[in-house]
Amino acid sequence: MFRFKQFDVDQSGCAMKINTDGVLLGAMAGANDPAAILDIGTGTGVIALMLAQKFTTAQIDAVEIDSAAAKTAENNFKASPFADRLAVYPLDFERYFDECHSKKYDLIVSNPPFYIDSLKSPGEKKTLAKHTDVDFFKRLVKSVAVHLTPGGGCWLILPVNIAVVVKTISEAFNIFPQKLIYVHSYEHSRAHRVILCLGFNQISPEISKFIIYEAVGIYSMEYKQLLQPYFLAF
Repeated sequence: MFRFKQFDVDQSGCAMKINTDGVLLGAMAGANDPAAILDIGTGTGVIALMLAQKFTTAQIDAVEIDSAAAKTAENNFKASPFADRLAVYPLDFERYFDECHSKKYDLIVSNPPFYIDSLKSPGEKKTLAKHTDVDFFKRLVKSVAVHLTPGGGCWLILPVNIAVVVKTISEAFNIFPQKLIYVHSYEHSRAHRVILCLGFNQISPEISKFIIYEAVGIYSMEYKQLLQPYFLAF
């Protein structure tokens, strides 16, 4: 059980546990008073719960292909103060969109599987959660382009090399980078993640840098400030 300030997250049944990538995405994803939000690959449901806390009137749908993880997310949603605004669907995102073809979202988020062409994990659930290929991102971006509202944004957290691939893919579907936040462990270390916001405006994206640690074992002030609304430790 992982306890946050306004909700708890039971991680049992989920191959992918709560991690830094997920909480950074949940805390950073922004929108202008979104009415409808979609979390693709919700896992434990932590990102959806963080967004429910942040956007107090939004209705949030979450999809999760792993049935055990979907059940865990459902239980976490029901136990939260935001239960009436959260729903989980045990489907892959393409089937979900096939069944809900008319739905549009002001904010779509995903902490997707990203180990393109890498060695598969031995555990079946971890393989499902962590591995994908370029075609996955083509299908994801294609769906986002159809189901995002005109002023909406899609926020993803990706390794730097995968973000380059996704930027190229997105432009083929007339959806473009709006923001690029390069995440570094330390001030002078290389970026290891990019938080990418996609939207329909063809602009020069806003580029920024985010540092997690001030020193070994010591979180940076910006990390503490970002997670302060959620983490008991801050």
